[in-house]
Amino acid sequence: MRALGIFAKAPIPGRVKTRLAADVGPSAAAEVYWQMGFKIVATTAGLGYRTVLWFTPADEGAYVREWLERAARLEFRPQAGRDLGTRLTHAFARHFAEGARRVVIIGTDCPGVSRHLIHQAFTALGRRDVVLGPALDGGYYLIGLAAPQAALFRGISWSTGTVAAQTGTRAHSLGLSCHLLRTLRDVDTARDARAVGLLRS
Repeated sequence: MRALGIFAKAPIPGRVKTRLAADVGPSAAAEVYWQMGFKIVATTAGLGYRTVLWFTPADEGAYVREWLERAARLEFRPQAGRDLGTRLTHAFARHFAEGARRVVIIGTDCPGVSRHLIHQAFTALGRRDVVLGPALDGGYYLIGLAAPQAALFRGISWSTGTVAAQTGTRAHSLGLSCHLLRTLRDVDTARDARAVGLLRS
């Protein structure tokens, strides 16, 4: 069985896309994120694998369902953990405990991610332990595992421009083979949003 996890935040003005909000205001930034998240979910959820939407904050489940339940057939679950590493560890552990043999997790910040890239990741996990989709800002838009690897997420400087590089180095130190997908642009600023057509110049 294959599972896709999608990490999302409730699109509340002032609580999402703060760098973008500094350029265009919190309401406009939340609207960009609303549109982008809906598109990513509709584009990536698909037949042939189970799709779970992992949301935060945990008390905004009704709002997140209102936002995304029309995008695709999804299961909704709250994220668990204080930082991204513990949240990823928890989500991967749940998917594998429920019988998944290959698990891919993506965010909702990169409109270039597609169902084709998801399938590429699942295919690569037949030969590699880890799949990473690096982002231009130094993070990653996708991570896939062929087995639980809690140690992979320890000691990473989250929310920095070296997350993808640190994760690759960590994988190597753990003896894990890693496959890289093509690099895509995350939307963090107004310039990013314009570059992917989410804002007009």
